[in-house]
Amino acid sequence: MAKHIVTFTGYRTLHVPTGTLLSEAAQMADIEIQQPCGGQGRCGRCVVQVTNGTVRRRSTLRLTPEDVGAGYALACQTIVEHDVTIAIPPQEKIERRLATDRIASDVTAPLGYTPLGQPLHRLPLDLPPPSMSDQTDDWSRLQTALRQQTGVDSFRIDLPLLRRAGRIMREGEWQVTALVETDTWDRLDGPARVVALWPGHVPDDEPLWTVAIDIGTTTVTLWLVDLLTGRVRAQAAEYNAQIARGEDVISRIIYATKNSGSTELRNLVLETINTLLERACKIVQIAPEEVFKATVSGNSTMMHLLLDIPAESIRLSPFITAVNHVPTLLAEDVGVAIYPHATVDCLPGVASYVGADITAGVLSSGLDDAEPVTLFLDVGTNGEIVLGNREWLATVACSAGPAFEGAGVLHGMRATQGAIEETWINGESFDTSFRVIGGTKPRGICGSGLISLVAEMFLTGVIDKSGNIDLDLPTARVRYGTHGPEYVVAWGDETHDGRDIVISRTDIDNLLRAKAAIYAGFTVLADSVGVPLETVEQVYIGGSFGKYINVEKAVQIGLLPDMPWDRFHFLGNTSVRGAYLALLSREDRARIADIASRMTYIELSADNTFFDAFTSALFLPHTDLARFPTVQAAIQR
Repeated sequence: MAKHIVTFTGYRTLHVPTGTLLSEAAQMADIEIQQPCGGQGRCGRCVVQVTNGTVRRRSTLRLTPEDVGAGYALACQTIVEHDVTIAIPPQEKIERRLATDRIASDVTAPLGYTPLGQPLHRLPLDLPPPSMSDQTDDWSRLQTALRQQTGVDSFRIDLPLLRRAGRIMREGEWQVTALVETDTWDRLDGPARVVALWPGHVPDDEPLWTVAIDIGTTTVTLWLVDLLTGRVRAQAAEYNAQIARGEDVISRIIYATKNSGSTELRNLVLETINTLLERACKIVQIAPEEVFKATVSGNSTMMHLLLDIPAESIRLSPFITAVNHVPTLLAEDVGVAIYPHATVDCLPGVASYVGADITAGVLSSGLDDAEPVTLFLDVGTNGEIVLGNREWLATVACSAGPAFEGAGVLHGMRATQGAIEETWINGESFDTSFRVIGGTKPRGICGSGLISLVAEMFLTGVIDKSGNIDLDLPTARVRYGTHGPEYVVAWGDETHDGRDIVISRTDIDNLLRAKAAIYAGFTVLADSVGVPLETVEQVYIGGSFGKYINVEKAVQIGLLPDMPWDRFHFLGNTSVRGAYLALLSREDRARIADIASRMTYIELSADNTFFDAFTSALFLPHTDLARFPTVQAAIQR
């Protein structure tokens, strides 16, 4: 096969065979190019410029004829067939919204917490030394002492620790401290495990370090926990590095099917987790190897990608996971850089699109023990919904897409510095005012900003209920742009890069589809179980994005049901809190398994009523305005 020279200006030159994608060539050259759609050619974020030579473009989606004429191409859709020179524009930085690494003073153990309620215990032991009259082997000697202190009949030990055990006993002059895991969720009746062994007696007040981890599609969160007190001692969060290979789960599953894609995605999320682990441990001045257990929560796709388990079946009918209840694993096998023989407990999920993040969220919200009928929403790239109370639980999932994360929107961005997070429009002049994260000049609009903006545009008449922009308004802010009708949110002299920030009709359509999916999801769920939506007594909203939603604006666009505001409760990251509770308590870990088994999953793709409900919700706020009396009143005013 013929080879061609590809020169990346400012980086390096390499030889690649005919048919190589520019994105593949960039990876060979160790050059990072963002592919938020997973290399499907949908997002337009992997754009590069061909400055010399010719290429074959399989797709020019999101590129204008002028862009193509200037040499721009989508790296994931452009094939090398000749020698070329490529310029790579500055890549979008994946920045944190806020500095989240901190000593955690706001998370305390549940009332009545005792370390006896969980299976990991540190035990001081005094062993009788061997003698000519006592020829008991070292391992048997240790087991006898453990049986006497715990009442547990049998123990097991991993080979690497067994190799060191005799030396440790002698170093401690037959005084040792054993870290014992008496059971795990999947091995309740089996032998207890000696996890670690130290010479001498470790002080009683020495912390016993563990971690709770939530692997979100967008953000990974880690809590460092002292099991002796139950306190969260440090917290850290960061964007999931997998974002560079797909902003939603479907894009990542598709990317994982490519050559080495699955391994790359696993390495990216492990890089994120282990970086957070280092940062959290640095706060309390310990090494990551001093952490002796991890509980992990996340949606089904994130779990599969973490473990490098093929995830293709999740997106293909009949949408089945490879595993919902992952057996307990060792840290060295998973790749989490804590004590190598520590247990990693991946919490159970329910189905392809209802994972451990939802079972953990139901636990931490208390929904499974609530008397009132409660609606639980986790709004993100995938919308997971649970309805029920202590007697019954039903769940659905719907693909909202990445619009709420600012993706699929021309000037959309994540909720980082420079993002417009709230907008107000003057109903007479149609001019805007806005609030920007960090107080700087705006660079784009994040998800909460889009919700606020579209609500304002609707109530002031800039758009109609179908999302059409009124180009006849007496303002220069409405115009016909490169991507069709658009509204100028911020003029170039107000923005970070000097370019107008706009929202187009296509952008509005993306947001309408996202909100319609969520609204249709919980209305179909309510209808399926015979519970009128108006009888729901409380609405819990979980997830990091949820805490930034303005309830009034979300109701006005038809994302949330029109209910009294006091019924809405924003709970923040319920997934990591559920992982934390499962870490502290056998009982709570058993509750999560019970929640997963009790939850009735309804597959919306098999329900014809979902399409009808989705279509009806594609309008602002809905085709049936009677469902939104407060919005109807606001329109009349």
